[in-house]
Amino acid sequence: MATFVDQVTLHAQAGDGGNGCASVMREKFKPLGGPDGGNGGSGGDVVAVVDPSVTTLLEFHRGPHRKAMNGKPGAGDHRHGAKAADVILKVPSGTIVRTPGGEVLADLIGAGATYVIARGGRGGLGNAALASPRRKAPGFALLGEPAEQRDVVLELKLVADVALVGFPSAGKSSVVAAMSAARPKIADYPFTTLVPNLGVVTAGEVVYTVADVPGLIPGASQGKGLGLEFLRHVERCSVLVHVLDCATIDPGRDPIDDLDTIENELALYGGLEDRPRMVALNKIDVPDARVLAEMVKPILEERGYQVFEISAATHEGLRALSFAMAEKVLAARAAAAPDEGLRPILKPKAVDDAGFTVTIEPEGYRVRGDRPERWVRQTDFSNDEAVGYLADRLARLGLEEELIGLGAVPGSTVMIGGDDAVVFDWYPSIMAGDAPHAGPRGTDVRLDARLDELPGGGS
Repeated sequence: MATFVDQVTLHAQAGDGGNGCASVMREKFKPLGGPDGGNGGSGGDVVAVVDPSVTTLLEFHRGPHRKAMNGKPGAGDHRHGAKAADVILKVPSGTIVRTPGGEVLADLIGAGATYVIARGGRGGLGNAALASPRRKAPGFALLGEPAEQRDVVLELKLVADVALVGFPSAGKSSVVAAMSAARPKIADYPFTTLVPNLGVVTAGEVVYTVADVPGLIPGASQGKGLGLEFLRHVERCSVLVHVLDCATIDPGRDPIDDLDTIENELALYGGLEDRPRMVALNKIDVPDARVLAEMVKPILEERGYQVFEISAATHEGLRALSFAMAEKVLAARAAAAPDEGLRPILKPKAVDDAGFTVTIEPEGYRVRGDRPERWVRQTDFSNDEAVGYLADRLARLGLEEELIGLGAVPGSTVMIGGDDAVVFDWYPSIMAGDAPHAGPRGTDVRLDARLDELPGGGS
């Protein structure tokens, strides 16, 4: 059974942030100790990191569910909760991270390349961090932020310079074994190779990698055989080498027809038209195969192919082939854009960006934005003072002015968030600065005030 997996659906759950602590210092001879609640720790991330020693996604096929730990809650005496450790997923170089819908999120190439699949939630602030001249002893703390939960598709495309393509039993794996230190499983029946084999070849001062692509037969691009599973590994290769079996005993097959069939499958798969091609006529150690190779070589050269007669068994012709492949690889590397590594993408906000949007829907007014949605998730709605603090923040953000400008009236339905939105009846009486906090700790008098009791009628 093959132990190679090149595509898997991963279910990632990051860790929630720890809750902040609402605590007041109570020590002898310190009657006005003040708030001393610590902040909660952030939850752990789920991170994909390229590890050169990993060559398959098999580990995630066996365990597709990965979850990070939650952050620890804060405590009194200014003790902050510990941040949870990140869950590191070691993936092979060439791994693409996609959404289930096919959108590419990251293309991880090179040792150490990193992508955060799911981010942990931020820890909630304790009441010591929330204290201000206006709110000297907050009777509340912020909750930890819920973490991201994402389903992504990990897809591996081998990073190789040269791809050997051809029918099963054409000798691709034997060529890789003869030219490199790779030792793939080899036999004389179709589909011996169930996984792509990768070998490192040295030709003079040039070092490059060669991969054989198994399972290409007529209809491979539509899913027949194993071809569709492994055609993706051709995409990253700079050079394609057709390995043609000149000693086949299958009726109706010859090197020219094999070449045309494989080229048709590559064309149907698409995206490979610009790759330079070469042809290796294999198994010339068999007398009849050598005669056939000498017959078809001029025909292939007329088509513009660079043709080599080789034998993977006796190594005849492999040196010339290796240097020719090295020349093609060097040309492809010279033509490729220089690899400057992953650049951070900066997206500065517009000067008039309010940080949120309000849209009118049949159900009411929907508010979307990173900050208001995060603030709502971190609010303890069982604590009136915490709700009042949320109202202060939303008002300072400009949300109430925006709602009034869109025609919202007291009692209008406002939804903050998406499908899991917090829904409430909006009253403009809860605005920053409209009424001082004068209730006991844990309460906010603005929540109980009538609209006509507030200065200016709450407008």
